[in-house]
Amino acid sequence: QVQLVESGGGLVHPGGSLRLSCAASGTFFYIRTLAWYRHAPGKERELVATSTSGGTTVYADSVKGRFTISRDNAKNTAYLQMNGLKTEDTAVYYCNADVRLSSGSTNTYWGQGTQVTVSS
Repeated sequence: QVQLVESGGGLVHPGGSLRLSCAASGTFFYIRTLAWYRHAPGKERELVATSTSGGTTVYADSVKGRFTISRDNAKNTAYLQMNGLKTEDTAVYYCNADVRLSSGSTNTYWGQGTQVTVSS
């Protein structure tokens, strides 16, 4: 079983910064793709950023230039550095991982979510 635990959310003023972390634990071979999603009230879930095991990163247009996804493979941890936060970034942020298990199969896992609120 693989667990993803997010941390780092909170309340910040517009223009401020936060860094989210997503730590993976359990028994697995390696993490293929790590991604951050967000879900704001009244809106559809949005893919924010993706990081592949090969080092490719992709960002939603709404966060390009402000957010940075990174990963520490030795610690099985992903990060989302969020700078220049705007009120429209307010949402619950979820970590998502495609994990290659020791059996050879690949499963997708989700974290429990962490609330980010941007407000003056």
